[in-house]
Amino acid sequence: MRRLHRRFSIATQVLLMQCVLVLLLTAVGSTAAVLQAQATEHADARRQVISTAEALAGAPSTVAALHTADPSVPLEPETTALEQQAGVDFVVVMTTKGIRFTHPNPTLIGKTFVGHIAPAVAGRAFTETYRGSLGPSVRSVVPIRDPQHGNEIIGLVSVGITQHRLSSLFGQQLPMVIGISAAALALAVLGAYAVGRRVRRQTRGLGPVALAELYEHHDAVMHAMREGLLLLDPAGKLILANDEAVRLLDLPAARAGRTPAELGVDGSLGAVLAEGADVADGIHLTDNRVVTVNQSTARRAGRDLGTVVTLRDRTELQALTDELASVRGFAEALRASNHEAANRLHTVVTLIELDRPGEAVRFATGELAAQQELVDRLLAAVEEPVLAALVLGKVAQARERGIELGVGEVTAVRDLPLPVTDAVTLVGNLIDNALEAVGGAGHTGHTGHTGEGGETGDTGQNWDGAAKRVWIELSDDASGLGIRVTDNGPGIAPELREEVFVRGFTTKAQAGRGLGLALVAQIVRRHGGTVAVSEADGGGAVFSVHIPRRAGQ
Repeated sequence: MRRLHRRFSIATQVLLMQCVLVLLLTAVGSTAAVLQAQATEHADARRQVISTAEALAGAPSTVAALHTADPSVPLEPETTALEQQAGVDFVVVMTTKGIRFTHPNPTLIGKTFVGHIAPAVAGRAFTETYRGSLGPSVRSVVPIRDPQHGNEIIGLVSVGITQHRLSSLFGQQLPMVIGISAAALALAVLGAYAVGRRVRRQTRGLGPVALAELYEHHDAVMHAMREGLLLLDPAGKLILANDEAVRLLDLPAARAGRTPAELGVDGSLGAVLAEGADVADGIHLTDNRVVTVNQSTARRAGRDLGTVVTLRDRTELQALTDELASVRGFAEALRASNHEAANRLHTVVTLIELDRPGEAVRFATGELAAQQELVDRLLAAVEEPVLAALVLGKVAQARERGIELGVGEVTAVRDLPLPVTDAVTLVGNLIDNALEAVGGAGHTGHTGHTGEGGETGDTGQNWDGAAKRVWIELSDDASGLGIRVTDNGPGIAPELREEVFVRGFTTKAQAGRGLGLALVAQIVRRHGGTVAVSEADGGGAVFSVHIPRRAGQ
């Protein structure tokens, strides 16, 4: 059997099994039809012989003939004609002792009837199958009553049809039965062939062993993939999701046959999946993760089979990217500080050479005192050194771009209610967004900043000619951590204040932006906080974030 499995495809095996089954069913059906036809012939013969015998027994001429001296003379012509008319083989009229008055074979007249007559003598008509003088036959025996003498039984009538005649009648019907069976067999084989062709197309001509191996390999690959995989049909409904996709999207157990929207996949990722367009390395956010999405349409022979989606977890990579951006910012700040220190040192040396040591001392210590005061204040208030270093680095970065990044009220930030990596991402993106708003190319507004920056040729003035300023405040109390970033840029229109947190939103023309504020919103949602945008006094925007402190923190 295993060799058969390997040798033939599923379609061929289905065809062979169906043909065998059809042959068996046809054989059984034909046999049943033959037996049924035989039974019907015998039943019809019984009805015919009993009705013929009763008709003859009830005829007045029969009763009258029995009262003659030689009943055979009037009865013989009548029974012979009746045999031909009724299509029976014999009609025998006899005495109650079984002595024949008539018979198809004249030599048997006057001799004893071969068969049972006792029930008829007792007054009951009956039929039986019995081997008589003409061979096996289906016969009936009916009593003849004389109504003139109180229905006295004065004789018996037996009518019979031989098995030979019945076989001849059945033989006439047999070709029709065989023809019907053959037609049914041919139709069944054609149907099995059509089913086999369809199965062959659907299984690509593979055998059961090949299909089993294909499934096992497919299942192993699905579970072993480090990337999430989604298969959607042309209507956008989920066909298949591997373990990693279920984890990344938090899909429920009952997910097959439902659209991504019905499964709770919304936002920019839900829109991409619903649209079904091809996507290469798109970055999208879920409630808890950053994922890289690739989507392509699957086609075969020009037919749309649906879409194939791969998902790669970028959450940790994004956190590392944010930290790298912060390190780059620190490096830029150090480079700027080194540049400034060289300029100040050159100025101090020149003043000393001009014999103006007092002014040299005041110049050298004045700027350093202000910077040191900010460093001391941040390090004293913010227990987490990475967060304090981030703010100091952003201050230096802003100064290099001609923007004044001020640090307002900072209460004691001791125990952060969120991981430090999330805090760095949150504060860094809010500050970067504000710096972009007041110092980006063209100063056209806010963008979901991705962390890229650099020289922009800024002049130190805002879009309306005022000095470009960004202000950050940090507060920490029993309710949680508060972050407030204010800028004096062009602000955000009220109707756009919800959209700025959507992945891909930007008021700028550059591509590849629109992730920073979406990350802010994701982190805030993940920690059960709130984020709001309002208009600053005198113009600009205020981003206010509050991360609640959970029980036990």
